[in-house]
Amino acid sequence: MSSLNVFVVDDDDIYQFTLKVTLKNIPSVKSINTFSDGAEALEHITANKDQLDALPDIIFLDINMPVMDGFQFMDEFVDLLPGLNKEIKVYLVSSSIDPMDMKRAKRIDAISDYLVKPLKSEDIKDILLQIS
Repeated sequence: MSSLNVFVVDDDDIYQFTLKVTLKNIPSVKSINTFSDGAEALEHITANKDQLDALPDIIFLDINMPVMDGFQFMDEFVDLLPGLNKEIKVYLVSSSIDPMDMKRAKRIDAISDYLVKPLKSEDIKDILLQIS
Protein backbone atom coordinates (compact mmCIF):
# COMPACT_ATOMS: atom_id res chain seq x y z
CA MET A 1 0.00 0.00 0.00
CA SER A 2 1.53 3.32 -1.03
CA SER A 3 1.71 6.50 1.01
CA LEU A 4 -0.98 8.95 0.00
CA ASN A 5 -1.11 12.73 0.24
CA VAL A 6 -4.71 13.78 0.87
CA PHE A 7 -6.15 17.28 0.45
CA VAL A 8 -9.43 18.22 2.11
CA VAL A 9 -10.89 21.36 0.55
CA ASP A 10 -13.91 22.38 2.61
CA ASP A 11 -14.95 25.50 4.54
CA ASP A 12 -16.64 23.50 7.33
CA ASP A 13 -14.17 23.23 10.23
CA ILE A 14 -16.11 20.40 11.89
CA TYR A 15 -16.20 18.38 8.68
CA GLN A 16 -12.46 19.01 8.16
CA PHE A 17 -11.75 17.81 11.70
CA THR A 18 -13.84 14.63 11.45
CA LEU A 19 -12.41 13.73 8.05
CA LYS A 20 -8.86 14.28 9.34
CA VAL A 21 -9.54 11.98 12.31
CA THR A 22 -10.78 9.28 9.93
CA LEU A 23 -7.85 9.74 7.54
CA LYS A 24 -5.24 9.61 10.32
CA ASN A 25 -6.46 6.10 11.16
CA ILE A 26 -5.77 4.82 7.65
CA PRO A 27 -2.21 3.47 7.35
CA SER A 28 -1.81 4.40 3.67
CA VAL A 29 -2.33 8.13 4.39
CA LYS A 30 1.03 9.87 4.67
CA SER A 31 -0.13 13.48 4.91
CA ILE A 32 -3.33 15.49 5.17
CA ASN A 33 -3.59 19.12 4.09
CA THR A 34 -6.74 21.13 4.67
CA PHE A 35 -7.89 24.23 2.83
CA SER A 36 -10.96 26.39 3.48
CA ASP A 37 -11.60 27.24 -0.17
CA GLY A 38 -10.56 26.28 -3.66
CA ALA A 39 -8.29 29.30 -4.10
CA GLU A 40 -6.08 28.24 -1.16
CA ALA A 41 -5.75 24.73 -2.55
CA LEU A 42 -4.95 26.00 -6.06
CA GLU A 43 -2.28 28.34 -4.68
CA HIS A 44 -0.62 25.42 -2.90
CA ILE A 45 -0.76 23.21 -5.99
CA THR A 46 0.58 25.95 -8.25
CA ALA A 47 3.40 26.86 -5.84
CA ASN A 48 4.43 23.20 -5.53
CA LYS A 49 3.75 21.95 -9.06
CA ASP A 50 7.33 20.69 -9.48
CA GLN A 51 7.45 18.91 -6.11
CA LEU A 52 5.48 15.70 -6.53
CA ASP A 53 5.60 14.91 -2.81
CA ALA A 54 3.83 18.19 -2.04
CA LEU A 55 1.01 17.46 -4.48
CA PRO A 56 -2.05 15.46 -3.51
CA ASP A 57 -2.85 11.95 -4.66
CA ILE A 58 -6.47 12.55 -3.80
CA ILE A 59 -8.61 15.62 -3.18
CA PHE A 60 -11.90 15.60 -1.28
CA LEU A 61 -13.48 18.79 -2.66
CA ASP A 62 -16.59 20.51 -1.33
CA ILE A 63 -18.87 22.31 -3.79
CA ASN A 64 -20.19 25.21 -1.74
CA MET A 65 -17.38 27.36 -0.34
CA PRO A 66 -16.64 31.08 -0.17
CA VAL A 67 -13.99 32.74 -2.39
CA MET A 68 -13.79 29.83 -4.87
CA ASP A 69 -16.29 26.97 -4.92
CA GLY A 70 -15.62 23.41 -6.03
CA PHE A 71 -16.72 23.91 -9.62
CA GLN A 72 -14.62 27.08 -9.99
CA PHE A 73 -11.68 25.14 -8.55
CA MET A 74 -12.20 22.38 -11.10
CA ASP A 75 -12.31 24.88 -14.00
CA GLU A 76 -8.78 26.01 -13.12
CA PHE A 77 -7.49 22.65 -11.88
CA VAL A 78 -8.31 20.94 -15.20
CA ASP A 79 -6.04 23.45 -16.95
CA LEU A 80 -3.21 22.80 -14.46
CA LEU A 81 -3.48 19.01 -14.50
CA PRO A 82 -1.47 18.26 -17.68
CA GLY A 83 1.55 20.14 -16.30
CA LEU A 84 1.57 18.40 -12.92
CA ASN A 85 3.05 15.03 -13.99
CA LYS A 86 1.00 13.27 -11.34
CA GLU A 87 -2.34 11.51 -11.40
CA ILE A 88 -4.63 13.21 -8.90
CA LYS A 89 -8.06 11.82 -8.08
CA VAL A 90 -10.73 14.37 -7.21
CA TYR A 91 -13.85 13.40 -5.30
CA LEU A 92 -16.53 16.06 -5.19
CA VAL A 93 -18.10 15.93 -1.73
CA SER A 94 -21.29 17.79 -0.92
CA SER A 95 -24.41 17.71 1.17
CA SER A 96 -26.22 18.71 -2.02
CA ILE A 97 -28.33 16.05 -3.66
CA ASP A 98 -29.30 18.48 -6.41
CA PRO A 99 -29.41 16.51 -9.68
CA MET A 100 -27.99 19.55 -11.52
CA ASP A 101 -24.85 19.48 -9.33
CA MET A 102 -24.46 15.76 -9.92
CA LYS A 103 -24.95 16.14 -13.68
CA ARG A 104 -22.47 19.03 -13.80
CA ALA A 105 -19.89 16.96 -11.89
CA LYS A 106 -20.30 14.00 -14.27
CA ARG A 107 -19.43 16.26 -17.22
CA ILE A 108 -15.98 16.98 -15.74
CA ASP A 109 -13.67 14.09 -16.62
CA ALA A 110 -11.18 14.97 -13.87
CA ILE A 111 -13.80 14.26 -11.16
CA SER A 112 -13.61 10.60 -10.10
CA ASP A 113 -16.93 10.56 -8.27
CA TYR A 114 -19.61 12.63 -6.55
CA LEU A 115 -20.02 11.75 -2.87
CA VAL A 116 -22.83 12.89 -0.59
CA LYS A 117 -22.01 14.00 2.96
CA PRO A 118 -21.68 12.70 5.52
CA LEU A 119 -19.06 10.22 4.34
CA LYS A 120 -18.74 6.97 6.24
CA SER A 121 -15.24 5.96 7.28
CA GLU A 122 -15.70 2.64 5.44
CA ASP A 123 -16.41 4.54 2.21
CA ILE A 124 -13.26 6.63 2.63
CA LYS A 125 -11.18 3.53 3.33
CA ASP A 126 -12.60 1.82 0.23
CA ILE A 127 -11.73 4.85 -1.95
CA LEU A 128 -8.18 4.99 -0.59
CA LEU A 129 -7.69 1.24 -1.07
CA GLN A 130 -8.63 1.59 -4.74
CA ILE A 131 -6.04 4.33 -5.22
CA SER A 132 -3.11 2.91 -3.27
